[in-house]
Amino acid sequence: MTPQVWVAIVIGIAATVEDLVRRQISNWICGAALLAGVVLHVVSGGWRGGLSALLGSAVGLCVFLVFYLLGGMGGGDVKLMAGFGAVLGVKQLLEAALWTAACGGVFAAVAIGFSALMGLWRSSKPHSGVAANRPLRSIPYAPAIAVGVWLSLVPKT
Repeated sequence: MTPQVWVAIVIGIAATVEDLVRRQISNWICGAALLAGVVLHVVSGGWRGGLSALLGSAVGLCVFLVFYLLGGMGGGDVKLMAGFGAVLGVKQLLEAALWTAACGGVFAAVAIGFSALMGLWRSSKPHSGVAANRPLRSIPYAPAIAVGVWLSLVPKT
């Protein structure tokens, strides 16, 4: 495995675990991705590689910034994609963004279905004084970002 794949795996797991447990993504995870991406690209491509990493980070930020501004995504998700942009570079980042959108849609459908099933199950039981039918408000998006990035790193045959 390449260093790029290792960085993507470690950052993806850290962000996913934190997003699932705490429902936020720490700045140190996004910063580590940015730093690792710049270092990887400088080592492999000199100053042009570093420039490519920074450009990838800027594009990663812009790709999800629109969704953040519309209220559909958290700031940690935007920063995480910017960090992964540095790791992947621009070309591969755009592929990762498409994979991420697809994974996010699948994860959202599963979460909505699970929430609906839980609502049906709760409504069939007598009320216990606890809010029985809480609607699904949001889903953690770091898992979709991580899986999207990982899928973009799968070699094409």
